[in-house]
Amino acid sequence: MLAGLPELLPELTELYVDLHRSPELSFAEYETARKLAARLSAAGYEVHTGIGGTGVLGVLRNGPGPVVLLRADIDALPVEERTGLEYASTVRVADESAGGREVPVMHACGHDMHATWLTGAARLLAEQRQQWSGTVLAVFQPGEEVGDGAVAMVRDGVLERAPTPEVVLGQHVVPGPAGWVLTRPGVLMAATDALRVVLHGRGGHGSRPETTVDPAVLAASVVLKLQTIVSREIAATEQAVVTVGSMQVGTAHNIIADHATLEVNVRTFDEQIRDRVLAAIRRIVDGEAAAAGAPRQPEITEIARFPVTTNDEAATAELATVFRDHFGAERAVPAPMVTGSEDFGELGRAAGAPSVFWLVGGLDAGQVTEAAAAGRFEQDVPSNHSALFAPVLDPTLRTGVETLVVAALHWLGAPAVG
Repeated sequence: MLAGLPELLPELTELYVDLHRSPELSFAEYETARKLAARLSAAGYEVHTGIGGTGVLGVLRNGPGPVVLLRADIDALPVEERTGLEYASTVRVADESAGGREVPVMHACGHDMHATWLTGAARLLAEQRQQWSGTVLAVFQPGEEVGDGAVAMVRDGVLERAPTPEVVLGQHVVPGPAGWVLTRPGVLMAATDALRVVLHGRGGHGSRPETTVDPAVLAASVVLKLQTIVSREIAATEQAVVTVGSMQVGTAHNIIADHATLEVNVRTFDEQIRDRVLAAIRRIVDGEAAAAGAPRQPEITEIARFPVTTNDEAATAELATVFRDHFGAERAVPAPMVTGSEDFGELGRAAGAPSVFWLVGGLDAGQVTEAAAAGRFEQDVPSNHSALFAPVLDPTLRTGVETLVVAALHWLGAPAVG
């Protein structure tokens, strides 16, 4: 089944470079979706477009047998690329979510690689249909970065346009050694809660702070106090992350503004801890506002919400064995829990099917191992969402196509070789 991969790699490389050069933000992936849909159609898939906005579903019916869903996300981020690559993105667009402000755009999370992997796997499965029987569903999902894409596709009937899948499979490129494949049964990735906090003050002249309630000082107090949630309210044996990623207040040096806006990001692996952290944020925000004499209650609204990514235990154990048999124990290794988040699990949940999500290393193996040995992994190895993050093409591209094909064929009951 994988015999045709070497001949396909140049075409996939060309697709990857094109997608990397032409990134599109969440729910604006119009050209990306068009290109991917065209390739599915050319490979013989029944293609449905515009699902959940810009989502694409390819259905390949190949006789009786299991139904396997393969998913890749396709959106990019408002990040200015600094990789120095010849094919680096220079795209800038007006971002509606940022009030129409022009922002740079980059595939800083590797979704261009994910889309290319699934395109290659879909093509190989279509070209060798005589070796397996069943149905393959190829889902290209928009809007993963904002946490709404999978739900949007489900609500728009993606699972009603094809047979119900018996398993849902997906993967993500990570800053590990290229060629590694990492699996973990149970909880793999954290839940996310993104919150917008508006703190109300009373504005005035910068020379007369005594006549105001300064929201800048209030915001500073809130930011510092929020850092005590993890350090003082969560046990050392438990895990949570609270980050204030954005703080906006004021327009000039001599004006005390009337409000400040914070954006807070929370990561947890357990629902009880999640509830405790969110309650603590509310308590601290309300308490600091009251202590400052704020004229109005703060406003806390949800921006985005991702579920915990939990892999089916039995299906993941099966797949880990399959990957070890195919790649060898030195490349197929256990994954740690990851504080990044995904909405992939919404597809399996909606289908009532087991889901498995795994990780594929994408950076130069020598760079990663050298940095880890020197205790400088965090400093020297770019992570997802970094302006410097860019997977090496070889062997990352080949490995990600192989994993999808090998995993799909495990459930379709066919060998991957030949």
